[in-house]
Amino acid sequence: MKYSRFFRILCFLGLSGLLLAPVLQARPNTSVKNTLIREENRQYGTKNILALPYIFSTESMGFSYGAGGGTKGYGQEQLLLGGTAFGSTDKVAALFLGMWDYQPSFANRFFFSAQGMVGHYPKNRAYTNVIFPPDRIRAGSNDSDQDDFVEHSGYDNWTDFKIEFVVPWGAARQDPMQHYTLKSGLLNSVPVGGHTWNPLKSGVTTILLRQFNRYRSFEFIDGTKAATVHPFQFAVSYNNTDFPTNPSQGSVQYLGVTQDFDWFESPHEWTFIEFEASKYFSLGSCEWARQRIIALNIWTGDTPSWNEQTNSDGSTTVTDRPPFYEGATLGGFYRMRAYPIDRFNDRSVLYTAAEYRYTLDWNPIGNISWLKSLNSDWLQLVAFAEGGRVANDFGADLFEDWQVDAGFGVRAMFSGAVVRFDVGFSDETTTGWVMFGHPF
Repeated sequence: MKYSRFFRILCFLGLSGLLLAPVLQARPNTSVKNTLIREENRQYGTKNILALPYIFSTESMGFSYGAGGGTKGYGQEQLLLGGTAFGSTDKVAALFLGMWDYQPSFANRFFFSAQGMVGHYPKNRAYTNVIFPPDRIRAGSNDSDQDDFVEHSGYDNWTDFKIEFVVPWGAARQDPMQHYTLKSGLLNSVPVGGHTWNPLKSGVTTILLRQFNRYRSFEFIDGTKAATVHPFQFAVSYNNTDFPTNPSQGSVQYLGVTQDFDWFESPHEWTFIEFEASKYFSLGSCEWARQRIIALNIWTGDTPSWNEQTNSDGSTTVTDRPPFYEGATLGGFYRMRAYPIDRFNDRSVLYTAAEYRYTLDWNPIGNISWLKSLNSDWLQLVAFAEGGRVANDFGADLFEDWQVDAGFGVRAMFSGAVVRFDVGFSDETTTGWVMFGHPF
């Protein structure tokens, strides 16, 4: 049985992508369905299985330990199954299970994914308050204090189900799956998109129907308070890049609508509309670099259901809004990386980012004999800058008084998977993140 190099890297990094999977929902939820062949190891089959223990340490969970693993390629070459369980000395206990990209035999253009996690943590943090006096700035708003948050032990449980339909036009006209060949980590087959912006002739268009649920609780001395959602999401994505895992040219557009119908424990009915676009420019190679890329991103969204009421005492109550961890939020792994997760949240949001990705011609990891089994393809240096803000109205305020940060990253490709370490700097904090995949 051959071990998947992807899973090996996953476990060596403490399964950080799985442990923090809720924040992954900040990104567009569609993907180009594909198979990938590395010229360097064509002899490996598509079936992979692995189970490994791991350890990691974070400020919120302390020293933690667990075991995880998964399989890929059993039954279907793109099908991925994975899971992990972990605990810590700070009374953390969590279990995660997931399945991605199951392709029904009776409908080969549909792909089904499901994942879920239950966990109890000593430091659940929330930058939020629903009722606030007239002389107080709302927690989590653009001008809020960085120390205005609630932090207590509690649960963070969630499930996520989605069905993706690959539209039969463009590069997916004949086959919903795209097939990539890499040589030394760079695309060595015909690009799927990038030259012509035309969904009928180039790139991959995907339609998404998603239903997700999340329960977050905070255990106070006088009782437990919780925030729950049960929304549906409908979205359309057009990926017109040459290689979605590490694009060097082309663009991506994503339009989504999320609706919570006030079902079950959801306290409000709310709607969030979002649009995201990315553009990539290749600057070619140079003496020290195999690839140089400029990557640009913009994301904006609004909560049209948002409702504010002024009370008799002058305080304001906000209703028909998402909880602080959904909708118009900034901070964390993908957007405003110098700030904590969900540091900013409000009715509307505007976010922009630029990255310069410099793929070195020198790959020290690939030249170390005892690390060759990791299948290191390249090492990449990244400089990035981000700017944006949340606001109480989808209007001119979004273009004023921006929050900004900048930083650098070191990224690597192992067996066709990108692993990144980013460090962001702002006037509030300096934060480092380890995650899989580019932020956009």
